[in-house]
Amino acid sequence: MSKCRAKIYDKQITIYEYLQNLSEQSHLNTSGNAGQFNVITQLRASLRAARKGCPLSTPQIAGEMSHLLGESITKEMVYSWTRESDEINGRPGRHTPAEYLPAFCKVTGCNEPLIIMGRIAGLFVLPGPEALRAEIQRLDEQIKNAQANKKKRMMFLREIERGRNI
Repeated sequence: MSKCRAKIYDKQITIYEYLQNLSEQSHLNTSGNAGQFNVITQLRASLRAARKGCPLSTPQIAGEMSHLLGESITKEMVYSWTRESDEINGRPGRHTPAEYLPAFCKVTGCNEPLIIMGRIAGLFVLPGPEALRAEIQRLDEQIKNAQANKKKRMMFLREIERGRNI
Protein backbone atom coordinates (compact mmCIF):
# COMPACT_ATOMS: atom_id res chain seq x y z
CA MET A 1 0.00 0.00 0.00
CA SER A 2 1.44 3.37 -0.95
CA LYS A 3 1.60 6.26 1.43
CA CYS A 4 0.01 9.56 0.53
CA ARG A 5 2.66 12.26 0.68
CA ALA A 6 1.84 15.66 2.05
CA LYS A 7 2.09 18.53 -0.39
CA ILE A 8 5.23 20.63 -0.04
CA TYR A 9 3.25 23.84 -0.18
CA ASP A 10 -0.42 24.72 -0.52
CA LYS A 11 -0.38 25.54 -4.23
CA GLN A 12 1.38 22.35 -5.33
CA ILE A 13 -0.73 20.06 -7.48
CA THR A 14 -0.20 16.45 -8.46
CA ILE A 15 0.84 15.44 -11.96
CA TYR A 16 -2.66 13.99 -12.43
CA GLU A 17 -4.25 17.34 -11.55
CA TYR A 18 -1.83 19.12 -13.89
CA LEU A 19 -2.68 16.83 -16.81
CA GLN A 20 -6.39 17.16 -16.05
CA ASN A 21 -6.05 20.98 -16.12
CA LEU A 22 -4.26 20.78 -19.47
CA SER A 23 -7.01 18.57 -20.84
CA GLU A 24 -9.70 20.99 -19.66
CA GLN A 25 -7.83 23.95 -21.18
CA SER A 26 -7.53 22.19 -24.53
CA HIS A 27 -11.30 21.56 -24.55
CA LEU A 28 -11.93 25.24 -23.76
CA ASN A 29 -9.54 26.34 -26.52
CA THR A 30 -11.41 24.38 -29.18
CA SER A 31 -14.63 26.31 -28.75
CA GLY A 32 -14.50 27.80 -32.24
CA ASN A 33 -12.08 30.73 -32.00
CA ALA A 34 -10.97 31.65 -35.50
CA GLY A 35 -7.21 31.35 -35.95
CA GLN A 36 -6.58 29.59 -32.65
CA PHE A 37 -4.41 26.97 -34.36
CA ASN A 38 -2.24 29.54 -36.14
CA VAL A 39 0.97 29.04 -34.19
CA ILE A 40 3.50 30.14 -36.79
CA THR A 41 4.70 33.08 -34.66
CA GLN A 42 5.26 30.86 -31.61
CA LEU A 43 6.81 28.13 -33.72
CA ARG A 44 9.15 30.53 -35.54
CA ALA A 45 10.24 32.05 -32.21
CA SER A 46 10.94 28.63 -30.70
CA LEU A 47 12.90 27.56 -33.80
CA ARG A 48 14.92 30.78 -33.61
CA ALA A 49 15.65 30.28 -29.91
CA ALA A 50 16.62 26.64 -30.51
CA ARG A 51 18.98 27.65 -33.32
CA LYS A 52 20.59 30.37 -31.21
CA GLY A 53 20.88 28.09 -28.18
CA CYS A 54 22.49 25.28 -30.14
CA PRO A 55 26.29 25.02 -30.02
CA LEU A 56 26.30 24.13 -33.73
CA SER A 57 26.35 26.74 -36.47
CA THR A 58 23.39 27.00 -38.83
CA PRO A 59 25.28 25.23 -41.67
CA GLN A 60 26.13 22.43 -39.22
CA ILE A 61 22.49 22.18 -38.15
CA ALA A 62 21.48 21.93 -41.82
CA GLY A 63 24.13 19.26 -42.44
CA GLU A 64 23.07 17.14 -39.48
CA MET A 65 19.42 17.46 -40.50
CA SER A 66 20.32 16.40 -44.04
CA HIS A 67 22.04 13.32 -42.65
CA LEU A 68 19.07 12.41 -40.44
CA LEU A 69 16.44 13.05 -43.12
CA GLY A 70 18.32 11.61 -46.10
CA GLU A 71 17.62 14.72 -48.16
CA SER A 72 19.33 18.03 -48.70
CA ILE A 73 18.63 20.73 -46.12
CA THR A 74 20.47 24.00 -46.72
CA LYS A 75 21.41 26.74 -44.28
CA GLU A 76 19.17 29.08 -46.31
CA MET A 77 16.21 26.80 -45.59
CA VAL A 78 16.93 26.90 -41.85
CA TYR A 79 17.32 30.68 -41.96
CA SER A 80 14.03 31.03 -43.85
CA TRP A 81 12.15 29.07 -41.18
CA THR A 82 13.40 31.35 -38.42
CA ARG A 83 13.64 34.88 -39.79
CA GLU A 84 11.09 37.51 -38.88
CA SER A 85 11.76 39.86 -41.76
CA ASP A 86 10.02 37.96 -44.58
CA GLU A 87 6.76 39.87 -44.60
CA ILE A 88 8.47 43.16 -43.73
CA ASN A 89 10.75 42.89 -46.77
CA GLY A 90 8.03 41.75 -49.13
CA ARG A 91 9.06 38.09 -49.25
CA PRO A 92 6.43 35.46 -48.62
CA GLY A 93 6.75 33.88 -45.17
CA ARG A 94 8.18 30.37 -45.20
CA HIS A 95 6.66 27.69 -43.04
CA THR A 96 8.66 24.85 -41.56
CA PRO A 97 7.51 21.53 -43.00
CA ALA A 98 6.29 19.36 -40.13
CA GLU A 99 8.35 16.37 -41.28
CA TYR A 100 11.53 18.39 -40.57
CA LEU A 101 10.65 19.28 -36.96
CA PRO A 102 11.81 16.02 -35.31
CA ALA A 103 15.20 16.22 -37.04
CA PHE A 104 15.57 19.91 -36.15
CA CYS A 105 14.73 19.18 -32.51
CA LYS A 106 17.13 16.22 -32.39
CA VAL A 107 20.01 18.26 -33.84
CA THR A 108 19.48 21.37 -31.71
CA GLY A 109 18.60 19.45 -28.54
CA CYS A 110 15.49 21.59 -28.06
CA ASN A 111 12.01 20.02 -28.08
CA GLU A 112 10.08 23.28 -27.68
CA PRO A 113 8.81 23.30 -31.32
CA LEU A 114 7.30 19.83 -30.85
CA ILE A 115 5.90 20.81 -27.45
CA ILE A 116 4.14 23.78 -29.10
CA MET A 117 2.65 21.54 -31.78
CA GLY A 118 1.51 18.99 -29.20
CA ARG A 119 0.02 21.61 -26.89
CA ILE A 120 -2.09 23.19 -29.62
CA ALA A 121 -3.45 19.74 -30.49
CA GLY A 122 -4.30 19.10 -26.83
CA LEU A 123 -1.43 16.69 -26.18
CA PHE A 124 1.16 16.66 -23.43
CA VAL A 125 4.69 15.97 -24.68
CA LEU A 126 7.09 14.21 -22.33
CA PRO A 127 10.77 13.47 -22.99
CA GLY A 128 11.83 9.89 -23.61
CA PRO A 129 13.63 7.74 -21.05
CA GLU A 130 17.10 8.58 -22.41
CA ALA A 131 16.40 12.31 -22.21
CA LEU A 132 15.18 11.91 -18.64
CA ARG A 133 18.28 9.88 -17.74
CA ALA A 134 20.50 12.59 -19.21
CA GLU A 135 18.62 15.27 -17.28
CA ILE A 136 18.91 13.25 -14.06
CA GLN A 137 22.65 12.83 -14.67
CA ARG A 138 23.03 16.58 -15.24
CA LEU A 139 21.13 17.30 -12.01
CA ASP A 140 23.33 14.80 -10.11
CA GLU A 141 26.43 16.59 -11.40
CA GLN A 142 25.01 19.96 -10.34
CA ILE A 143 24.30 18.57 -6.87
CA LYS A 144 27.81 17.12 -6.63
CA ASN A 145 29.35 20.46 -7.68
CA ALA A 146 27.17 22.36 -5.21
CA GLN A 147 28.19 20.00 -2.40
CA ALA A 148 31.88 20.41 -3.30
CA ASN A 149 31.50 24.21 -3.28
CA LYS A 150 29.72 24.05 0.06
CA LYS A 151 32.52 21.91 1.50
CA LYS A 152 35.15 24.43 0.30
CA ARG A 153 33.24 27.30 1.87
CA MET A 154 32.82 25.40 5.14
CA MET A 155 36.58 24.78 5.26
CA PHE A 156 37.24 28.44 4.48
CA LEU A 157 34.83 29.49 7.23
CA ARG A 158 36.63 27.22 9.75
CA GLU A 159 39.96 28.76 8.75
CA ILE A 160 38.57 32.29 9.23
CA GLU A 161 37.09 31.40 12.62
CA ARG A 162 40.31 29.69 13.70
CA GLY A 163 42.23 32.88 12.81
CA ARG A 164 39.94 35.01 15.01
CA ASN A 165 40.42 32.75 18.06
CA ILE A 166 44.20 33.11 18.03
